[in-house]
Amino acid sequence: MKLLSSNTAIQDIQSAACFVFAYSDKAATSITNIDTTTDRQLSGYIDSGVVSTKVADVTPIVGLKGIGFSTLYVIGCGDSAVFKENVLLKVVTAMSATIKRAGLGDIHIALDDLQVVGRNVHWVTQKVIERLITGFYQYDTTKSTKNKELSLELVTFLSAESGLQLAIDNGRCIGHGINIARELGNLPANICTPTYLGEQALALDVAFPEISSSVIDESELEAMGMGCFMSVSRGSVQPGKLIVMHYQGDNSGSKPHVIVGKGITFDTGGISLKPGAGMDEMKYDMGGAASVLGTMTAIAELKPTINVIGVIAAAENMPAGNATKPGDVVTSLSGKTVEICNTDAEGRLVLADALTYVERFDPETVIDIATLTGAVVVALGHHPTAVYANDDALQQAILSAGIAAWDRGWPMPLWDDYREEIDTPYADLANISNVGRSGGSITAAMFLAQFAEKFTWAHLDIAGTAWRNKKEGASGRPVGMLTQYLLDRSL
Repeated sequence: MKLLSSNTAIQDIQSAACFVFAYSDKAATSITNIDTTTDRQLSGYIDSGVVSTKVADVTPIVGLKGIGFSTLYVIGCGDSAVFKENVLLKVVTAMSATIKRAGLGDIHIALDDLQVVGRNVHWVTQKVIERLITGFYQYDTTKSTKNKELSLELVTFLSAESGLQLAIDNGRCIGHGINIARELGNLPANICTPTYLGEQALALDVAFPEISSSVIDESELEAMGMGCFMSVSRGSVQPGKLIVMHYQGDNSGSKPHVIVGKGITFDTGGISLKPGAGMDEMKYDMGGAASVLGTMTAIAELKPTINVIGVIAAAENMPAGNATKPGDVVTSLSGKTVEICNTDAEGRLVLADALTYVERFDPETVIDIATLTGAVVVALGHHPTAVYANDDALQQAILSAGIAAWDRGWPMPLWDDYREEIDTPYADLANISNVGRSGGSITAAMFLAQFAEKFTWAHLDIAGTAWRNKKEGASGRPVGMLTQYLLDRSL
């Protein structure tokens, strides 16, 4: 799909289809311009109610004299005073559905109509493109009947603003990265194994000269001393992998920013077996890994001046005769001992060793991303990602990136008060709280913090945001937030 911008007046365009946008309280620029050649026919339709201004209502108009479009699609935007980010997303979703349903191949979009409160045209451009691309995604990989291929080949954004190419590129690449994360999250666990995730990283190495990837096998991980990681992986016939991807965009010697993803490709809970109902959704427990691969793809396509390392701790958590038992004590790569009181608290174990591993990169910042706890869903629901950090400036930078990308987070505490809640008489620390389920997302973050003491670190608990529901599947979050954070750090 080719994406262009043009400052040609809408009344002078010749095309099959154009999308314009109508508010209930004012005339949008494109409608005013079309009125000059149609004797206010379009405004008349709006005033009479023939064309709806209700949010996301789509009205096709055929045969409007005086314009060069075969079909004019008018999408309602409601009251302009409350036309904010979430309303824009509803409008663009409606536009995507219309394009797919009508099988359109060449469209124009009256971009300047979309005046989001508090946002400029560059932001709107990026978000519209990102939402269009993610709106066209449909999962069909494991279906015998494939979805109809998208016919849309050319999109032209009509705007008086020049210099929109950066916004176009950002929207396209971030949208692509989000779709990659969604596809990985939606794949079943018999396909998307730790080995498969490693293959995706190696494919990035082949596709982009700026990326070099390596996959570390279990034998080396065990020899290295990753006792926490291996305590999770050893119960599965699928071998665990530590996957490392280096993006080299800055040759000045700047320190890398590291993103670390939890990649539990299926989570039974291990010996602490989960209930059977809903366990099929545990294929999405590698949402953190999916977001790392999606973000690394977006960064590789955008080529910012920054060094980024993506790390994935990939394993399957299964019950078996050799699986870790509740009460076992293991030694982490850091040398700290951990009592595994619940084998279903496995994500923090693989991440603990991965966080220790990335010390060798002397990182500028480290962010881990994990579908870590059901407790965060109870605390925050499904809208914001929980953001923890051992540095206030880093936490604020991530939150700001989330607002900029409209992939929002919420600040969470990492107070010393919670440290004693992961004490145990049998090891240096326990992998679950000793006071029950209260504050479960916080105590999980506090556990990870014990392995991130040597660098500036943040933890994103995405259990509530990486997966929508069984029908809608993986969301691709927080690729937008992560990519924006990294772009903000680029030189």
